[in-house]
Amino acid sequence: MAAPRAARPARTAGWPGRIAVIGGGPGGLYAAALLKRLDPAREVTVWERNAPSDTFGFGVVLSDETLGGIRDADPAVYEALRRELVRWDDIDVVHRGHRTTSTGHGFAALGRRRLLELLHARCAELGVRLRFRTEAPPAAALAASHDLVVAADGVHSRTREAHADHFRPTITTHRCRYIWLAADFPFEAFRFETAETEHGVMQLHAYPFSAESSTVIVEMREEVWRAAGFHELDEAESTARCAKIFAEALGGRELRSHRSAWTAFRTVVNERWSYGNTVLIGDAAHTAHFSIGSGTKLAVEDALALATHLTEHGALVEHATDEGAEHDPLTEALAAYEAERRPVVASTQRAAAASLRWFEELAGHVDRPPRRFAFDLLTRSRRVTHANLRLRDPAFTTAVEDDFGCPPGTPPMFTPFRLRGLTLRNRVVVSPMDMYVAEDGVPGDFHLVHLGARALGGAGLVMTEMVCVSREGRITPGCAGLWTDEQADAWARITAFVHAQAPGTAIGVQLGHSGRKGSTRRMWEGIDQPLPEGNWPLVAASPLPYRAGVNQTPRSLDRSGLAAVREEFTAAARRAARCDFDLLELHCAHGYLLSGFLSPLTNHRADAYGGTLEGRLRFPLEVFDAVREVWPEDRPMTVRVSATDWAEGGTSAEDALAVARAFAAHGADAIDVSTGQVVPDERPEYGRSYQTPYADRIRNAIGVPVVAVGAISSWDDVNSLLLAGRADLCALARPHLYDPHWTLHAAAEQGYEGPAAPWPAPYRAGSRPPPTGRRE
Repeated sequence: MAAPRAARPARTAGWPGRIAVIGGGPGGLYAAALLKRLDPAREVTVWERNAPSDTFGFGVVLSDETLGGIRDADPAVYEALRRELVRWDDIDVVHRGHRTTSTGHGFAALGRRRLLELLHARCAELGVRLRFRTEAPPAAALAASHDLVVAADGVHSRTREAHADHFRPTITTHRCRYIWLAADFPFEAFRFETAETEHGVMQLHAYPFSAESSTVIVEMREEVWRAAGFHELDEAESTARCAKIFAEALGGRELRSHRSAWTAFRTVVNERWSYGNTVLIGDAAHTAHFSIGSGTKLAVEDALALATHLTEHGALVEHATDEGAEHDPLTEALAAYEAERRPVVASTQRAAAASLRWFEELAGHVDRPPRRFAFDLLTRSRRVTHANLRLRDPAFTTAVEDDFGCPPGTPPMFTPFRLRGLTLRNRVVVSPMDMYVAEDGVPGDFHLVHLGARALGGAGLVMTEMVCVSREGRITPGCAGLWTDEQADAWARITAFVHAQAPGTAIGVQLGHSGRKGSTRRMWEGIDQPLPEGNWPLVAASPLPYRAGVNQTPRSLDRSGLAAVREEFTAAARRAARCDFDLLELHCAHGYLLSGFLSPLTNHRADAYGGTLEGRLRFPLEVFDAVREVWPEDRPMTVRVSATDWAEGGTSAEDALAVARAFAAHGADAIDVSTGQVVPDERPEYGRSYQTPYADRIRNAIGVPVVAVGAISSWDDVNSLLLAGRADLCALARPHLYDPHWTLHAAAEQGYEGPAAPWPAPYRAGSRPPPTGRRE
């Protein structure tokens, strides 16, 4: 069905002439005020089903960036806000009786009700029609009688629901319950506090919003909420109970509520934000968890962007005809609005998701020492980092570094780390990266230069690509192997170069078998596509092709096949030891053979090697034990795992912990925590450092060292992850393809010249950035 549209006006003035705004929250009111101010000839009407004083929550936090946009767009609104704002710089983190304060953060807040009053007044002054206690007509009806419909009707948007087939929303309900309350005194800072009760961990988020009042949010996991009996309490009882739990933070004062109810946060994502002449803004279009304080900010910025693009495209109206126009100014304006806002919102939602998950997993963080706990909390969204905190609060950051064990002037990434008999001089790992240029499994000059260059580049550990344990275990014809002595001799040449020319750099080998993902073309020829000719038979846990109808169906390994593969791994490990590799990693991730046994999506066996997780673990653990037995006792052995399959019915968070715990119990010195690539229909949640929460969870639940991987792109990320206690080592792939000397350059950029990042003697003249051309 075609989207409803009103007739387009024939002139620029007053375009769009009649505007309906559904929802009288900050975003809707600000959009109405802006649109009316930009063109007083417009007729702008706001429908709000509640009374003017009805509102959820108590305080609203606004960033300086948002306030700057408001100042530029409407100085009158800005000036009214400026007089009301309370400002502060500190964050207090209270944990197990210790209060840690970090400063330099710069917050501004005011009461939500007061914000609405200011916007009501501005709308009335400009001539916006405000219809309170009035349910808006259906969006389709408004769209037929108005030039533009702005749907600012919140997280439960009826407009979005009415046209869900077009907006295509995805709504995710999360695992914590929370309630908005208020305290009748101002906190001195933004306060985060944990309460470890007999029912589980609870948390308090609190901040001032006036000289007399503060917002207080109490949050906890659903199961903790139920165990504590909150589901049986009314509003007054819940409020009193929260005040009792956090009595010390409140100084014994009471909390108050206003139609406050426990709820679970819902993340809203829409594939489209506009439909004909109807457009979504604010929570109707997207939500971001309150722990990063961006809901009102995003709504106000949506309104700013929408008004800007409508103004810019208004000049096109007089050049368009009513029918069959080549360009539709309104469609283009709404598309431009969405194109500008969507990347910003996506970035904010990624940060909010990281913050939300941190609080969902709070119980796994509470054993950190107070300052490290505070640093972990402050950097949870990945937007605040080690370098950022050093600028904001150098005293706090230095104290955290001292606790970590950083010598003076030494960034965390340049501290040593010991695994069994191997001491790595720094925490940087060159992640395994398949090159697909071996000849019959033999690494050549390319591998020597590739790995040698990265060893000279300063990393503490350089890993080979996945080295296949048999000809049939290759992914592609270009994969390197260790099933022959010729291959071993070629690898020995590379390890000898690293040890002689980059002393202090360790080199590790990753052993694996392709399983059902083998017999495919090189990556740049068609990733995961079968060879046009010369295919070899595949084996796997179960006879399931990687892509049905595309990849071949593998043979399920029987007992003799399992024994043969196990022997291939041990033979390769013996050769690796003779090659003088410093570390061996067993590849049990990414859908290759051993990973295929671990995931319930790829292991459908009915024998002792399938079924329960214990059964699915059996063969990977047998291989690990066999390899560990022949691998030198003083050399460390690690395991790479996929901690989630990013697919329904796949490896769960509990499974991932159990897998890591089992390998650690069998002697794994560290767990290299990756994710996904197990099934082709996976849906990863990409973003900066997106896999590191899985490493964090394993490290702190089990106490085993972990290697974090996954879009770690900067030395600031590395320092942040280490200081927060989320990882012990950080593996980077693409940054080392872009810059083989990434680690040395990271040292130079941080002004570090110590023993953890020595420049090779022939390169020392280049240890300072070269001068560049003059820039005026």
